[in-house]
Amino acid sequence: MKTKPLGIVKNIVEEAGMDISYAYEDLVFLEHNSYLLQFTDNDQEVVVHKNKEADESMVSHDIIRLQEIARSNRMRFLTGKDYVLSQDDDENIRLEFVPAT
Repeated sequence: MKTKPLGIVKNIVEEAGMDISYAYEDLVFLEHNSYLLQFTDNDQEVVVHKNKEADESMVSHDIIRLQEIARSNRMRFLTGKDYVLSQDDDENIRLEFVPAT
């Protein structure tokens, strides 16, 4: 399995004034949960998914900032889908991707 450029993505996220809370397989969860990042098969591309419950006006500026910083690091942060998080059971969460609104 090919390793993902988590270090570069971490630098981009931190330069935007954010922090990573958890990385699992191809997903990177940010500390505030308004959006999450997903690695693609292309090491220069990451998809940014927005939490369906997040206020669009609040997160759109942050996403644009991430995309600008990514470009300066020779990466592309692409606009993805919306997602919904819910509690599946006591220990697990459920992540569902839905079409962006």
